[in-house]
Amino acid sequence: MFLRHLALAAACVALCAGPANSQEMKVGITADFTGATAAVGAPFKLAAEIFPDHVGGVPVKWIVLDDGGNTSTTVKNARKFIDEDKVDIILGSNTIPSTMAMFTPAAQGGTPQIAMVPVDIPSEQRAWLFNLPQSAKIMVGAIVDDMKSRNFKRVAFIGYNDGWGELNWKNFEQLATAAGLQIVAKELYSRTDTSVTAQVLKLLDANPDAVFVGASATPATLPHLTLKDQGFKGQIYHTHGAVSKPFLNAGGKQLEGAILPTGPIVVAAGLPDANPIKKVALDFEAKYTAKYGPGAPSPFAGYAWDAMLLLNAAVPDAAAKAKPGTPEFRAALRDSLASGREVVGTHAVYKFTDQDRYGVDARSRVLVIVKNGAFALYK
Repeated sequence: MFLRHLALAAACVALCAGPANSQEMKVGITADFTGATAAVGAPFKLAAEIFPDHVGGVPVKWIVLDDGGNTSTTVKNARKFIDEDKVDIILGSNTIPSTMAMFTPAAQGGTPQIAMVPVDIPSEQRAWLFNLPQSAKIMVGAIVDDMKSRNFKRVAFIGYNDGWGELNWKNFEQLATAAGLQIVAKELYSRTDTSVTAQVLKLLDANPDAVFVGASATPATLPHLTLKDQGFKGQIYHTHGAVSKPFLNAGGKQLEGAILPTGPIVVAAGLPDANPIKKVALDFEAKYTAKYGPGAPSPFAGYAWDAMLLLNAAVPDAAAKAKPGTPEFRAALRDSLASGREVVGTHAVYKFTDQDRYGVDARSRVLVIVKNGAFALYK
């Protein structure tokens, strides 16, 4: 009788404890919520506030920290995630310098990182890294294609004197040259500049048919407004990093006619019903507006949601092999993310492999035009 009761008690303990690998997983999220690039970073936090409490059937704790756009703070946050919180993956940040500053601690700590801005992944650190947003090459390619289709001959560039500006310039120079376009001028400015009149006058002296502004968020409006004030009548293009409500608010009517590449989420309702991204994007929009009221979600919030969807697809395989919170689980999660499965998000149909840590194709981009103070599908 004693042995029978002991066996029943043991069975009860096992059932109450649940599956051996049902331990809570932890996800660290860091971005700029309060600094100069908060227009890009804050939507990550808004999306995180409506994340589910389980992904892939496993309970999850979302640990969200503000890095203020400061790379030193970003590294501190990454160290805290890895050393103290023992997170299973890091999502972030929202600037290239901050994102790249986490590469080394993530790789050294054997912790996967999903970059939330387009970055070049160093080959020596790529094992633990994934780039979620569309690459600059894919997005800039859409701009160059439109320039060529409209028979523009002379084009110019003005962009940030930092990693984001350089990334867009590098791809623009390569793709525009390959397309037979003549780049007649290149100018740079700082995110904190209050005037770019000198740079714009140099652009106008070169007489371009179109100008590409390699910037993001509200500071991207400065060269645009200056070009308009100086009488430029040609086409102005912007990066997908400028697609945001603060950008529209800051630029006002002068932005009418601007063309930008972006993810399908921005114009989800206008997508063909056969496009698999449409349903996912509209579902996220419904959840977002239920929480925050009318108004389409920022595309940057969509990136955060897509990161959650990628985890939701990858976690079951990882959890079948190891417990969250262990090096074995983190390695299994990395391998599952890189398994080659297709995951439909709000921006793309993602497919990461060991050979491809960027994982998106041309389905991840559309061109939008600023029309009546909003973004409308252009082509």
